[in-house]
Amino acid sequence: MTTKFYPPRTATDVEHAIVYRRENEFATHPYSRGFWETASGHLICNFSVARADYSGEPRRLAHHNLIKSPGGRRGVTVRSEDRGRTWHVFNEDKTRPGMDVKAPDPKLDGKPGPLNEMAPVDFTDRDVLVSNFYYQYMQEDPQLREFLPTVTTEFGPPENQVFFRISKDAGHSWSRSAMLPLDGLYSLSAVESSLVRPDGRCLLFLTGGVNKEGQHNRFPAGPEHGEPNRPLVYRSTEDGTTFHFLSFITPKDDPNFSGLQQMYPRGLMLPNGRMICTLRIDRDWAGDMWTELFKSDDGGRTWQFLSRATDFGAPGTPVLMSDGRLVLVYTYRLPPYGMRAVVSEDGGSTWGPEIIIRGDGGSWDIGYPRAWEVEPGRIGTIYHYNDKDDPVQVKPSGTLWGAGGVRYIARSIFSVD
Repeated sequence: MTTKFYPPRTATDVEHAIVYRRENEFATHPYSRGFWETASGHLICNFSVARADYSGEPRRLAHHNLIKSPGGRRGVTVRSEDRGRTWHVFNEDKTRPGMDVKAPDPKLDGKPGPLNEMAPVDFTDRDVLVSNFYYQYMQEDPQLREFLPTVTTEFGPPENQVFFRISKDAGHSWSRSAMLPLDGLYSLSAVESSLVRPDGRCLLFLTGGVNKEGQHNRFPAGPEHGEPNRPLVYRSTEDGTTFHFLSFITPKDDPNFSGLQQMYPRGLMLPNGRMICTLRIDRDWAGDMWTELFKSDDGGRTWQFLSRATDFGAPGTPVLMSDGRLVLVYTYRLPPYGMRAVVSEDGGSTWGPEIIIRGDGGSWDIGYPRAWEVEPGRIGTIYHYNDKDDPVQVKPSGTLWGAGGVRYIARSIFSVD
């Protein structure tokens, strides 16, 4: 038996803490709402919150129903100035939707075209941050009823459009949002994933597809009208004020992906110039999902399969340690529910045995982590969670969505031996 198939082990020197918890709220999805590290080493994390009645009908705790809760789903930003040990709420504007870093202005936001007023943008400056997100799956959110008709009526896009904002002051303020061009795709979606190449070009890791006729405006969005959505890359222009399609990450018509969702691409640049991209491969969102890696040795122009990092467990967030090792932190949605990690010593080609960060989750509705190196040899991760011993326990009542306790934002710090 090779070492990578040794039994899972419990992480050493583990610390858990609550970052944000309110008994009448449902807090989730730091993975797809934005996470940044500034030049000073400060950390910024966004997540979504919604009003929730944990004593009421469990079906109302389904994510798609929370969008309709009083006030809709709104965004909260927390910051840490001590490498993720402690966090404070930085922005909880109640008019701000859950996918954006600020409340959109219908007079300014959402228009196509570049952010010319921000030129030039130096993405190698670590205080220059980029946010990329989308709204359209939240059209029933009361936070967006004023803004969305402005976008869809004026520009007539397909169902999903991606927007981006840029900050030049470490996330203290943000530009207006601009709409990415579709570049022949029928739809786009985003999960706040980007990296900066050594040449200063910024890459956005998105998901989208081309319809059967090759015309993005001939059919409504959705796999039933064309090819299944595929992870892809957009690259910034010379002045950094907009982005255009660069490449697809996974092969077209690959039988290995038949009937599977390829979701949540997240890119990372390795010291040798290779890029890796993690993907959530999804057969059943209640547990049967795993994390695969693709690689690019030509700046993101072409991609090849590199490895499958987990048997079960996704989405996974990669973090490069100062000693060169690669750590993948991921959600484990099968019993015992919790958070786990694996370590690679060869840039993601092979992976060691599982590390159990915690296994005390109250249901599969947990995770969506982001991760960072706290100090040499220690990794931090922030994610949403619910506890099996929470005094508030919601019974499923015919749906898995309601099981477990109050959904809150947690952080864990552990050592990688």
